[in-house]
Amino acid sequence: MELEAPQLTTWQGYVDWINKPALRGRHGGMLAASFVLVAEILENLAFLSNASNLVLYLKQHMHMSPSKSANNVTNFMGTAFLLALLGGFLSDAFFTTYRVYLISAVIEFMGLIVLTIQARDPSLKAPKCDRDSRCEEVNGGKAAMLFVGLYLVALGVGGIKGSLPAHGGEQFDETTPSGRKQRSTFFNYFVFCLSCGALIAVTFVVWIEDNKGWQWGFAISTISIFVSIPVFLSGSPTYKNKIPSGSPLTTILKVLFAAVLNSCTYKNSSSAVVNMASSPSNPHSGRMKSEQETVKANTTNKTPTGQLKFLNKAVTNKPRYSSLECSVEEVEDVKVVLKVLPIFACTIILNCCLAQLSTFSVEQAASMNTKLGSLKVPPSSLPVFPVVFIMILAPIYDHIIIPYTRKATKSEMGITHLQRIGFGLVLSIVAMAVAALVEIKRKRVATESGKLDDPTKPLPITFLWIAFQYLFLGSADLFTLAGLLEYFFSEAPIRMRSLATSLSWASLAMGYYLSSVVVSVVNSVTGNGTHEPWLSGANFNHYHLHKFYWLMCVLSGLNFLHYLFWATRYKYRGTGTTN
Repeated sequence: MELEAPQLTTWQGYVDWINKPALRGRHGGMLAASFVLVAEILENLAFLSNASNLVLYLKQHMHMSPSKSANNVTNFMGTAFLLALLGGFLSDAFFTTYRVYLISAVIEFMGLIVLTIQARDPSLKAPKCDRDSRCEEVNGGKAAMLFVGLYLVALGVGGIKGSLPAHGGEQFDETTPSGRKQRSTFFNYFVFCLSCGALIAVTFVVWIEDNKGWQWGFAISTISIFVSIPVFLSGSPTYKNKIPSGSPLTTILKVLFAAVLNSCTYKNSSSAVVNMASSPSNPHSGRMKSEQETVKANTTNKTPTGQLKFLNKAVTNKPRYSSLECSVEEVEDVKVVLKVLPIFACTIILNCCLAQLSTFSVEQAASMNTKLGSLKVPPSSLPVFPVVFIMILAPIYDHIIIPYTRKATKSEMGITHLQRIGFGLVLSIVAMAVAALVEIKRKRVATESGKLDDPTKPLPITFLWIAFQYLFLGSADLFTLAGLLEYFFSEAPIRMRSLATSLSWASLAMGYYLSSVVVSVVNSVTGNGTHEPWLSGANFNHYHLHKFYWLMCVLSGLNFLHYLFWATRYKYRGTGTTN
């Protein structure tokens, strides 16, 4: 009995922080995940404190042009989120999510120290402008120091984003309904904590940077990421850490190459794959069983499922090279990865909308009356609207909406991951339509007040009109991001979860990159002949921004139809995601 007890209480495939077997009842659970949530507040505060206001720092203190400043910020943000794929890959392949977070936090800390030192010492920034000469842009060693600091931060942020959500999700027991419900709550509150950090960043820290100096803003970020390390470490005795199982990319490439080579080598179609539909072990192509049961049964019987049949050749035909030998489990894992990619692709347009609204909406607000009584609100603090709305909506969603839908649908989830993502995409369409209507109203006020040709004077219309599009977009972000994080985590094979979860951030990165492409294409197409480009010129009131928003609304609508095509055909792999 003494020898069997540890086996009954051990989390299979998990270790604690000192590499001993993780034990049920001692490791994991909501207590362990709570340390992750607090660390995320501090980490996102450190990141967004600079990112939300960085364009002004580059323009005012490094003397970069407005367009170059905007491009550098876009590249910095996009790179940080794209590097989440690296963080997820390292977590799955070589290190635990626990170690990747700590390494990444130290890297971000080092980058912020570099930026703080540069902001504090005037000799390390661009020389001050003389009234009689043109401002000299930062260059040489000073520019190198700036970009080293920025991209150390980007590397650290990428590693954290790629490891921290997966680390929190791993703390729950997915084999029980209560564990899966707790995991869903965790991802809801993960987005809530993202917003908590963002709220402090776009209000308090932005005010500090604008009024007390950028060295204090960078210092706050440095302190914040430093404090997150002992906060995260204090939860070490409670964590269970998934044991890395090798490179997931190696498995994916091996299965794909094996399938292609075997398909080219064996032209005879009389293999077991062709007859699979009529096979006694799979009489109705999986219609009588759930996806998970089918995968489990077929893996046990060494028979691959009938979906994505071309990959089955990786196991049904003998490989030409022994290094390309694949197991049924590996083939089924790759099938899951390929099936989630279309869902990932359909979220890029939403994040493109997010990127556009975070730039043009600020310019809209800057041209309007930004006073609330005697308080003048800086346009760069506009993101406070969606952030506050997410913080209000997240608890309501988790404690009111989800319990009600569980009772109504008599299902464990209430609202499935794909339904949640789809609802977020619909809200993004509404957000762009509202943005277009608000811009039409703004330009009408500019025309009626005689200020259409004078952009220097604020228009007699309150900037609170802009809040409507932010509220819709904030709701879309909550539904889609939280849904994506949980969807990728629960659907991905356990050996690829960190990498799959990182796709949520990669979608955000691609949305930022795509936004620049869309604006350039629109200006190129609309600027032909005698017509001025829609989004170009010194006078913002002459922009055809409402037409651009309508275009984004149409693109978002088409993207939603594309999403429906894939979502309605998707069969869940994870437990508890279907009725």
